[in-house]
Order: sequence, then C-alpha cells, then structure tokens
Amino acid sequence: MSKSSISNSVIRRLPRYYRFLGELENNGYVRISSRELSEKMGLTASQIRQDFNCFGEFGQQGYGYNVSDLRIEIGKILGLDKQTPMILLGAGNLGKAIAAHIDFRNKGFDLIGAFDVNEGIIGKEIGDLKVRGIDELSTFCAENKPVAAILCVPMGAAEKLANTLIECGVKAFWNFTHYDLKVTHKGVAVENVHLGDSLTTLSYCLNNLNNSEK
Repeated sequence: MSKSSISNSVIRRLPRYYRFLGELENNGYVRISSRELSEKMGLTASQIRQDFNCFGEFGQQGYGYNVSDLRIEIGKILGLDKQTPMILLGAGNLGKAIAAHIDFRNKGFDLIGAFDVNEGIIGKEIGDLKVRGIDELSTFCAENKPVAAILCVPMGAAEKLANTLIECGVKAFWNFTHYDLKVTHKGVAVENVHLGDSLTTLSYCLNNLNNSEK
C-alpha cells in the first residue's frame, strides 16, 4: 500500500500504538498478541492488524508481536529516529510552556530557535534557548535551515509569517493559531492544534453523558 493511500485515522493511531508499546515494554512485556493489545487499547484485534499491515508485516502467526521491535518500527514510520530542526514563533505564555515541557528530541524534532516581536521577551530564555527578535528570522533560517516551525502567534500575524517561513525552507507547521495554512499553502505539512475546539468537544461529551443518564 502506498503511503499516500493510508487513511488519516490510521496515521493518528500510530502515536497511540507507540505510547502503549512503550508502557508495555517498561512493564516487562516481551511479546503481545493483537487480541491482548486490543483489550488494552479498546480497539478490535482486526483493526490493529489492518493498521499494521498498511506498513508491512510485523508479527508472526502463533507468536504475536515483539513489543520492542514493533515499537522501534512504528517509531521509524513516525520519523522519531530523526532529529528535524524546528523553531518556535511566539514566546509568550503558550510558547514558553511548549518549549519548556515538550520532549522534542523523543518526538523527532530538535528545537533550535525561538522568536518574538515583544521587546520584553526578546533576550530572555525559555528552555535552553534565548528568544531572538523576529528581525533575525531570515538570517537564522539561512544559517541553520530549520524544516519545521511552531506557530504561537496571533492569527493576524500568522499568514505573513507563514509565507516568510515557507520562503526560508520551512515545510512543516505545528499550528496553534486559527489561521488555516492547509487552505492557502498546499505543499506543506500542517498539524493544527485548536485547544478551544478540544475543550468544546469535551463540553459536548459531558452534556451527552448527562443526557444519556436522564
């Protein structure tokens, strides 16, 4: 199966598989069957086998899956065996929290720069990085060649900034703004994160739960 034909729902389950397998490995599991894995993850065994078959043959009939080997292979599929250089745009409260608390190296990225327009933030440190002024962005990109960027900027600034970053060679965005890069930029990888949408989804689930109990 070609990678382009793999559904988005399968791709979005891969990080969960990776996380669960890591927990199993830490708890001393050496091998596991699709049935056992399905019981732990709340999926069907058939779904798990179909998902893995999109990327190759990982298990052995009568044995199941080697937990460590399978986790390594899924990590490679996710690109976690690489260190893609990444920069942060917007070093306010959200950007600061992301830089300080996300384990980028174990997620396939190396956070190499942080930028902001606020004179009160420029020069301060977040994580291991000193925040640079946005006027240094083009020069920094030319010298360090980041491939990915985190956008934690106001929506009004996002479009112009995205254009600049794409011109500088950035190909992937972890987007915390409400600006939809996928609509205006076809040749980039985008993961949109809408925290407010997630919270309103929780509100729906809570209200649906309450309604079902009536």
